[in-house]
Amino acid sequence: MAFQDEPLLIFDGACGTTLQSMHLNPALWDGIDGCNEYLNLSAPQAIIALHRAFLEAGAMVIETNSFGAASLVLSEYGLEGRVDEINQAAVANARAAIAGLSDDSRPRYIAGSVGPTTKLPALGHVSPEDLAATIKEQVRALVGAGVDALIVETCQDLLQVKTTLVACFEVLEEMKSDLPLLCSVTFEPQGTMLLGTDIAAVCATVAPFPVFSLGLNCATGPTDMLSHIQYLSANFPGRISCIPNQGMPEVVNGKTVYPLSPEAYGQHMLDFVRDYGVSIIGGCCGTSPAHIAALSRSLAGVVPGPRTRRQS
Repeated sequence: MAFQDEPLLIFDGACGTTLQSMHLNPALWDGIDGCNEYLNLSAPQAIIALHRAFLEAGAMVIETNSFGAASLVLSEYGLEGRVDEINQAAVANARAAIAGLSDDSRPRYIAGSVGPTTKLPALGHVSPEDLAATIKEQVRALVGAGVDALIVETCQDLLQVKTTLVACFEVLEEMKSDLPLLCSVTFEPQGTMLLGTDIAAVCATVAPFPVFSLGLNCATGPTDMLSHIQYLSANFPGRISCIPNQGMPEVVNGKTVYPLSPEAYGQHMLDFVRDYGVSIIGGCCGTSPAHIAALSRSLAGVVPGPRTRRQS
């Protein structure tokens, strides 16, 4: 079965949180602290182990460790000349994790992760033209390396969303590829994107693009995503994704912790799938392999429920 034909897709969980839990030797970063994407080159076995943990927990889709692997971000570490190398290694590590599984009874897929970079065009941090150029460079590398899909995620700026989607589809046309493209936006706790955009505007903006899905990830836990998921269920004609954090972060004894247990997390996700027809599900910040295992258990044998009636 192809990626786009799967009725329900279970994505993996948090990359950064899981890497922290692995207590890797700081020397693996070669002094490039904060650039987890560099580990694709310096510590491939660690990245393969990360992917494998989520696959063994039940994830059907693993995202490449390439969230910040665009030149706009890599330039902050002096790595802007290694975009192709890092993205290709990210795909190779994901593929190696899948190849090393003892259970090959069901298909596993690789989604090329494309983050928002660290600069927002609507705030004048970067021109749309420069953003498009850096996105195209990364997407060419990911598609060329053989991903099964692309996920444009953690989008915070509507101009960034439009610029990135146009860039991605131009590359796919250029490379004669029909890979599925998922779009995932981030809504802050106050109920809008970072710059104040509401879910209706997002839906109207993305609807003309031939995206595989539209959904939400990061910033909040599943509870704060409920109203947005309800709106998408009623108004967006394509598939819906929901990839929340492990609840809202709290500071306990000076450390940031996420409160939602694996079982509670799995129940929230089950509700979204059953009640609102969400068909792409996974975890963002804080979510461990234990959360994906609970998610996988809660969704065993479940198919997405009927979508609510679209509003006129």
